[in-house]
Amino acid sequence: MIDNERDTALAQAIALREAGSVEEARARLVPLVERYPGDAQVAYQAAWAHDVLGLEREAVPFYEWALIGDGLPAEDRLGAFLGLGSTYRAFGAHDKAVAILQRGLTEFPEDPGLTTFLAMALYNAGDPKTAVESLLHVIATTSTHPHLTPYRKALTLYATDLDATHP
Repeated sequence: MIDNERDTALAQAIALREAGSVEEARARLVPLVERYPGDAQVAYQAAWAHDVLGLEREAVPFYEWALIGDGLPAEDRLGAFLGLGSTYRAFGAHDKAVAILQRGLTEFPEDPGLTTFLAMALYNAGDPKTAVESLLHVIATTSTHPHLTPYRKALTLYATDLDATHP
């Protein structure tokens, strides 16, 4: 069902955020979340506005609501996983960060952003070896730097086992 009033209000809030009027956008999004409590897109935009304003703890429930069900386009869903995972990590909930970023990778395998934030969370959660292996994987699969590309095969190998030795 199309709700033109919701669509217009959401578009206006997004335009405000994009124009730098993030506080005004947030002020419009919070009542929209209350009016449309099951709307993943509204919740995601509210999370984003809170996050941009440095209100990470307040952003968490909006991110969580946004990830319930399938209401977000893929790009926004990926953004919600990144936002929630990095927010959990930022305030020390490392195990939650690892869990949400791993969940994101089940939906978006090989995403370098999720993998990078997961590496940081793994490091914070006490798993530095897996963290470094994850970062090596990102470097091996995304770098085009001429000083790294000749070593792509070795980086890929060490990304699967950092402790490997080779004859």
